[in-house]
Amino acid sequence: MKTFTLALLVSILSFFGSAFPQVTQHDSAIFVKPTNAFFDSIETSLNRFYQKGDTNAEPRKAISVDFSQYDAPKSISDFKQYWHNPTISQGNTGTCWDFSTTSFLESEVYRLTGRKMKFSEMYTDYWEYVRKAMGYVETRGKSKFGPGSEANAVLVDWEKYGVVPEKDYTGLLNGQPFYDETKMYNEMYSYLQSVKAENAWNPPIVKSTIESILDHYMGTPPTEINVDGKEMTPKEYLKDVVKLNLDDYVSLVSFSDRPYYEWTEYNVSDNWWHSKDYFNLPLNVFMEAINHAVRSGYTMAIWGDVSEPGIYGNAGIAVIPSWDIPSQYIDANARIFRFYNHTTTDDHGMHLIGYTVKDGKTWYLIKDSDSESRNSDHPGYDFFSSDYVKLKMLGIMLPKSAIPEIVKKMK
Repeated sequence: MKTFTLALLVSILSFFGSAFPQVTQHDSAIFVKPTNAFFDSIETSLNRFYQKGDTNAEPRKAISVDFSQYDAPKSISDFKQYWHNPTISQGNTGTCWDFSTTSFLESEVYRLTGRKMKFSEMYTDYWEYVRKAMGYVETRGKSKFGPGSEANAVLVDWEKYGVVPEKDYTGLLNGQPFYDETKMYNEMYSYLQSVKAENAWNPPIVKSTIESILDHYMGTPPTEINVDGKEMTPKEYLKDVVKLNLDDYVSLVSFSDRPYYEWTEYNVSDNWWHSKDYFNLPLNVFMEAINHAVRSGYTMAIWGDVSEPGIYGNAGIAVIPSWDIPSQYIDANARIFRFYNHTTTDDHGMHLIGYTVKDGKTWYLIKDSDSESRNSDHPGYDFFSSDYVKLKMLGIMLPKSAIPEIVKKMK
């Protein structure tokens, strides 16, 4: 009799469980006036430096998820995290690719040697502009000359030009409070447009002119630095002091519109030199690579879309609202659909430095140089949900040693 009663109870519960699906979280949308107090302070300080008045425009409303509904991690102390230099602001520049990857490589030096080193982002940025200008000349104006680039550009620039400590080249003029490339970029862009219009494709003259503009706004980068009493070039500093093997690093992506486990081009405008040094993985393997690496003591550069209702600087977290797509439907199809309709774009590069698990879901600790990240109660850091990374982050750079099984498949 007891056995029959128990079986009947199980049958009843099973029926109601199938008849009435489990309730999933339904997020609310709210409308807010976007604010970025930290960027406002950048503009105010730079206007004072340039002796200009304030130029802040009244922002229009934007749609945002109601973050008060989320039980997200509260503090960076909630995360297992790995050594990284303190967060710094990229100011009013498009150098996230440079700041995030430089930070990642600084963490790599510490992971491998225990040494704490701070490198100059602006030294790399200087030479990337030169490289972009020369690419513009070589292609007769067909390649993009813009303020952005990609993580693997740092490896290319370090290999070609070396690297220097931050103290040897800040890229800031005397008294300049924040990085600001607006005037500098506009001047270089206008010059290159005139080169194109006049068909004046003279590489030495273009290179000299671009360097002259960069020198004016950023200062001239050093050709030699003093390290412990010894003079050396930036390339010698990389080889003899930093001692990172740049061939040890690889970029991974996940795009279902092309073959998996093959090298591919990253089809975004900031990949201006059409690099094909991206290894394409199925989405589940891509996520496994992230999780295995961060749980094994590695950090990584990461990039993707941050122009979403589910990420807002004042909250400092990134989620995918249910009214965008429920968690259980996030897959390779949803990911590539958003890439093709341009709701997922290559906005921003960051440094993934840790993780935590809360209520069974993984969250990632993100070091961020953008001004938006500096308005929360954990300035300079964001907390990304695994759903957000799975749907909106387009690629990562990490050491090959973090993903040995994937490396075996690389031709």
